[in-house]
Amino acid sequence: MKPSEPAAPAAAPVSSSPPTGAPRGGLARSASIVGLATMSSRLLGLARDSVLAFMFGAGNAMDAFYVAFRLPNLLRDLFAEGTMSAAFVPTFTRRLTQEGREPAWALGRQLISALIVITGVVALAGILLAEPLTRLLAEDFGAVPGKLELTISLARVMLPFLTLVAVAAACMGMLNSLNRFFMPALSPAMFNVSVIICAFLLVPLMPGLGLAPIMAIAVGVLVGGLGQIALQYAALRREGFSYRPALDPQDPGLRTILRLMGPGTVAGAAAQVNLLVNTYLAAGEGTGAVTWLALSFRLMYLPIGVLGVSIATAALPVLSRQAARDEFAGMRSTVSQGLRLMLVLMVPATVGLIVLAEPIVQLIFERGQFTSLDTRGTALALACYAPGIIGYSVVRLTVPTFYALGTSLTPAYVSIGSMALNVVLNLALVPALGYQGLALGTAIAALANATMLLVLLRPRLGGLDGAALGTCLAKIGVASGVMGFVIRAAHIWATSRWPDPGFVTIAVTLGAEITLGIGVLAAMAAVLRLAEFKTALLQITRRRQR
Repeated sequence: MKPSEPAAPAAAPVSSSPPTGAPRGGLARSASIVGLATMSSRLLGLARDSVLAFMFGAGNAMDAFYVAFRLPNLLRDLFAEGTMSAAFVPTFTRRLTQEGREPAWALGRQLISALIVITGVVALAGILLAEPLTRLLAEDFGAVPGKLELTISLARVMLPFLTLVAVAAACMGMLNSLNRFFMPALSPAMFNVSVIICAFLLVPLMPGLGLAPIMAIAVGVLVGGLGQIALQYAALRREGFSYRPALDPQDPGLRTILRLMGPGTVAGAAAQVNLLVNTYLAAGEGTGAVTWLALSFRLMYLPIGVLGVSIATAALPVLSRQAARDEFAGMRSTVSQGLRLMLVLMVPATVGLIVLAEPIVQLIFERGQFTSLDTRGTALALACYAPGIIGYSVVRLTVPTFYALGTSLTPAYVSIGSMALNVVLNLALVPALGYQGLALGTAIAALANATMLLVLLRPRLGGLDGAALGTCLAKIGVASGVMGFVIRAAHIWATSRWPDPGFVTIAVTLGAEITLGIGVLAAMAAVLRLAEFKTALLQITRRRQR
């Protein structure tokens, strides 16, 4: 909740006729609010990864941690930024709109109780089955003495994170439905801060307790999950919500949410299941491959998490209200606006990451135990992952739109097809490209997933303003191509001038190249009269001024 917006009285019902547009200034402005908070969290995430790279490099300990965290992190990504919000927000918003806050709070309590039960059972089963599950995911770790056993121990410690992140996601959904975007988007910062603090405070203590130093990071994961709940629950209390156990499996709202989450989990799972496949195949590509892929995926996901998820998060309550009134023309306009905003932000981000992959990785990670070899390995994976930015971002908007329309089966089927395509691509590309083929296969599958969802969504909304979308894509494609050419030329010149740069030189050079790229992009957008770029830039500028 923004400080400038006082909380509404707890007992006050929501108007039966809320505005159909995005709150307080439109979709772009709401997305900028989410983007500001998410940017803070994501930057802390980069700081977290940089600390871990400094302490552990890309060795066996980090490989073990990333594999162990893959299963709970799978659920985190699905709940925190996907299926939970997509299934819960439309149902909660409908009850909030039609019946008022107290009935909506009752639905929120029931969902939290159901999640505690369901995820608690899953976490317990995961702890009991940690050894066979880990062996299935990373059997090749057994060739390195102690590596597989360490991975199993880390997995058992971190599996309760499933329950923590599920509850945090339910809190996020309620706040988003109330048009409170800032605090939910900021809450992951608690996770990153907790991991960083535990890294500095607990890593030195672990050997004295007979534990591997990396176990301190597993503890930080659990503390971070609790922090995410605490931050959002405080905001909900100010809105009038209080939790007490309540579970009625016959409640129609709860049944609707769970019904959507079933196939919806499959629909949102493509990216995460693909990562599981990548992790399995990367485990056989030698020490470091798992870590290189994990770090490069985090860097690739930064613009998605800051910009793509922000736009989708801001659009979902709007789409839910429009769907409740059968305002399909309004939904078409909202989706089209969201897609065009994504294109003008994500296409340049894709080109920028491809062209500047190595200096970005070098600046963020190359120090301590993280070597120049690790930089090169991570940068190659990042360049292959980068095209997937557009696909993942589009999926973040289209899947919730299907949910708002009351269906989750269509995106579920598309997701299954995407997962199958990803497996086929990985198996075909790994022999030729090694671990880089895993990143490239994932990117292609993400683009295919997004394309099919758009094709199937179009007739449901009576179109997607295809002419406007095509024009926007063509213009931003040309602008981004020119931008990429210029910054690549600038980077080659800088590399020839300073062949062995230090940290300050890398930072200044990279900053200058990014600034130059933004300037070229803005100039091209003006020449091509790309109105969406101006809209996005104005919202970002206004938010910074605030």
